Amino acid sequence: MRVLTSCGVALALVAGVSLAVAAELKSGVQKGESINPFDVVKCAGSTEDGVELGDKLCYRCKYGNRPMVMVFSRKADENVASLVKKLDAAVEKNADEKLAAFVNLLGDNEEALESHAKELGKKASAPNVPIVVPVEYENGPADYGISPDAEVTVILAVKGKVVSNRAFGSGQFGKKSIDTILTDVPKLLQ
Repeated sequence: MRVLTSCGVALALVAGVSLAVAAELKSGVQKGESINPFDVVKCAGSTEDGVELGDKLCYRCKYGNRPMVMVFSRKADENVASLVKKLDAAVEKNADEKLAAFVNLLGDNEEALESHAKELGKKASAPNVPIVVPVEYENGPADYGISPDAEVTVILAVKGKVVSNRAFGSGQFGKKSIDTILTDVPKLLQ
């Protein structure tokens, strides 16, 4: 009986440590730090921004000091599509405040990423949010420090400084995460 109790306690401790480590995932530029320029290839979305599909540019530069949401994702599933749709609605709603957003897909195959970005664009139907693949496509721009353990990293910045950063590990990104990100958006507009 004591062995079973000891094993139960040990498993609970391991589970607790695993949850704490997952909660502490650090990915991307952190609150108060500056966001630097980086080049991307536009693959979908943002139909009226004057940038053609396939063009290479720096959206961080294009948006300048505007309030912006930068998403770095290693997947293009329904949850990410839902986030894109909701960000698109927020950008439209906050056009007077010049809110901007863009979604970066990350991974180890540039061609596959561009294909996934196009599919995500169709799923999300986001006329205000470009979906792009960074030139540094595996982990995003080197100086941003996107963790390879983060499936989704969301950086909110205004005037070139990070206001909020959220990182989600494997299996952590869902409806609750999206809601949390959307509650951070008003911080950009204050």
